[in-house]
Amino acid sequence: MLNALRTLAAVILLTATLRAEKPNVVIIFCDDLGYGDVGCFGQKRYTTPNLDRMAAEGRRFTNFHVSSAVCSASRAALLTGCYHTRVGINGALSPGSKVGLNPAETTIAEMLKTNGYATGMAGKWHLGDRPGWLPVDQGFDEWLGLPYSNDMWPHHPEAKPGVYPKLPLYEGSQIVDDEVTPDDQRQLTTRYTERAVAFIERNRERPFFFYLAHNMPHVPLYVSDKFAGKSGAGLYGDVIQEIDWSVGEVLAALKKNGLDEKTLVIFTSDNGPWLSYGEHSGVATPLREGKGTSWEGGTRVPCIMRWPGRILAASDSAQMAMTIDILPTLAALTGATLPSLKIDGRNRTEDLTGVATGERLYATWYGPNVLESVTDGRWKLMLPGTYRTLGDAPKAKDGIPASYQQAKIETAQLFDLTSDIGESRDVSAENPEVVAKLTQFAATMRAELGDGRSGTKGTANRPPATQAPQAKP
Repeated sequence: MLNALRTLAAVILLTATLRAEKPNVVIIFCDDLGYGDVGCFGQKRYTTPNLDRMAAEGRRFTNFHVSSAVCSASRAALLTGCYHTRVGINGALSPGSKVGLNPAETTIAEMLKTNGYATGMAGKWHLGDRPGWLPVDQGFDEWLGLPYSNDMWPHHPEAKPGVYPKLPLYEGSQIVDDEVTPDDQRQLTTRYTERAVAFIERNRERPFFFYLAHNMPHVPLYVSDKFAGKSGAGLYGDVIQEIDWSVGEVLAALKKNGLDEKTLVIFTSDNGPWLSYGEHSGVATPLREGKGTSWEGGTRVPCIMRWPGRILAASDSAQMAMTIDILPTLAALTGATLPSLKIDGRNRTEDLTGVATGERLYATWYGPNVLESVTDGRWKLMLPGTYRTLGDAPKAKDGIPASYQQAKIETAQLFDLTSDIGESRDVSAENPEVVAKLTQFAATMRAELGDGRSGTKGTANRPPATQAPQAKP
């Protein structure tokens, strides 16, 4: 009991100290980066020295997840601290989408901005591209980037002519390049990185939050000349090495400006790899499946957090956590006020300090608000339904994807992720009490936030923005 009280006191003291300092925050969010795409998470075909150093100087989170293994839904969850379905953002929004993230929601940027932070973003938004829904309308002082995925353009290999408009590049609320070309895409990672470094230098005298949302390694893959052909592992390896360089540039800028010990850097991904693209895709090894599914390969993503002097170097956490937890954790660390509307994430400051936290249940959805899995971090229940898989499909070649097949889960399947991270053996028959617990949690989530598969309407879903942007209350 005495040791537990001492530990609790240490956490409270650390949190109070951090609040007083108002730490800087940098979130580096990749697109379609797989669990096994980083050296410190098992990648051997190419090197990621800066990410490996970041892990050596910080903490790997090996059981870190997204609430949905697809672009827009995942980004909504990260920025609002809510399950994406609570805020009405499902799937991947198309250019000119009639819905977007409702400005009535509070983003991380808005939360920190009201607490005196400078806020900036570079990279992919994908939460609505209509006027009033862009990053500068959602708490960011500045933004350079694309409004949605970099494959939503006329050069898409599978889209019929005219399906996608020209791909624009934004600066704030203005289009500064109305037709991004392949040559432009080769410079995106570099341009975003340069913006991040410049932002850090301009705001070194005040607390800041920067969101670096790389378009890569989402297809189509592009890399600058300085990394083309350098990885020895093909174009995908080149792209990852350029992202690794980007991380190194951010860390170097922090050190140069004396901000190392004042800055929490979080590196992670919006979902697992888009496996249908073959050699143009990453890997989720040793996990099952990838993007677009609620198997571990879709939702479990690499995550590294670095904060010298605050986070124990070369440490690991196997505690279950999710991107929805980042917003409330940052609120606790910075003294910011939580959003007035209900959120789903929880403060996980203890995970940063190495204190074991209690059990936490999480859910994942996909498609049109379909509840697919529930888990407590060890036990995972995959709910009945269909999912996509490559099966015996011919392999993808030259950036042209293979076709998915549909597989079916007839009855709920239970997996013990501590002994079977690859989800290969259903142990529901041996653990009826666990199945009952997780089934009850699934019923609670279904009643609160709905389930498109069963036709259940949730009681606590909030509407997204619709065509006419909605003002904040």
